[in-house]
Amino acid sequence: MEWIKATIDTMSGAEDDISYMLNTLGIIGVEIEDKVPVGADENGGYFGEVVPELPEDDHRARISFYIKKPGSGDSILPENYDPGTGPVDLPEPEGSLEEILDRVRAGLAEIGTYCSIGPGTISLDTTQEEDWANSWKEHFHRFTVEGVAIVPSWEEGAETEDADITLRLDPGTAFGTGQHESTRLAIRALRKYLKGGDRLLDIGTGSGILGLIALKDGAAEVFATDLDPNVPAALRENLIKNEIPETAFHLAMGNLADDPAVSAKALEASGGQGYDLVTANIIAEILAGLTPAVPPLLKEGGVYIMSGILRTHAQIVRDALAKEGLAILEEETMGEWESIAARK
Repeated sequence: MEWIKATIDTMSGAEDDISYMLNTLGIIGVEIEDKVPVGADENGGYFGEVVPELPEDDHRARISFYIKKPGSGDSILPENYDPGTGPVDLPEPEGSLEEILDRVRAGLAEIGTYCSIGPGTISLDTTQEEDWANSWKEHFHRFTVEGVAIVPSWEEGAETEDADITLRLDPGTAFGTGQHESTRLAIRALRKYLKGGDRLLDIGTGSGILGLIALKDGAAEVFATDLDPNVPAALRENLIKNEIPETAFHLAMGNLADDPAVSAKALEASGGQGYDLVTANIIAEILAGLTPAVPPLLKEGGVYIMSGILRTHAQIVRDALAKEGLAILEEETMGEWESIAARK
């Protein structure tokens, strides 16, 4: 089936009014593109792969909606397909394409009487329904990072010649597939310092990628924390895909930095002895605030691995480590990102 994609060139301040107007016309499921900064609490709950800063907000926005192309047939996707990823199972506005667009233009003109809508122009394109179902898979294939083969579930075979660990992992709602430089740095440090039988504390686990690698690389047990409500389901799915028992990977939801109950759970899970390794792939500002909570959970001689640090922000992490008496073992960089390993 083909769909007409209509995109309105407007201003970010008019997004809500235009979206409401489209909704009243029977057009639901709009896409909004802008450069409005995303708060840390909206970006993986602080814990996850964090992208560099966006370009300066120019207050421009693009709002897209979809109309079924006449004569293109019925939907080929299942009825329970998520409308958030494509224009399937949405109520259809009445009338021809031009009639619908005329009503949208009239709505834009009315909004323009009390709100700046910018150009307010509408551009059209066509797209195949299959795009939402399958095209994203074309951009995620098996790859190897630090001797770990990351293999999506839709690719056959599991082994690769250049890897000694294979991890089944799909892009999903929880952060972490190993492609981002910060995660690559974390994996490199983890594999360097991990010893067989170690216990790992993974703060901000996301998809669980670091803990999963640790278990496949000989760790005895992993205790992880996160704030993102998507994590428990995603982690459970990844444990099943990799045939790892849930008894080896424990998860506590909460902020280790300011929730004593989470810290108590973590310490109890280690048998009161603390952890051989602590990993945290977050951002520098959060790592600095988190660091005081780490030494009580780290064994004497244990290693604290931090990644997700922009090189320009690394000093605040160094200062936090020094304040807690943790000695820096090494720093590694990749692109604009940095990882730091420190010992208690």
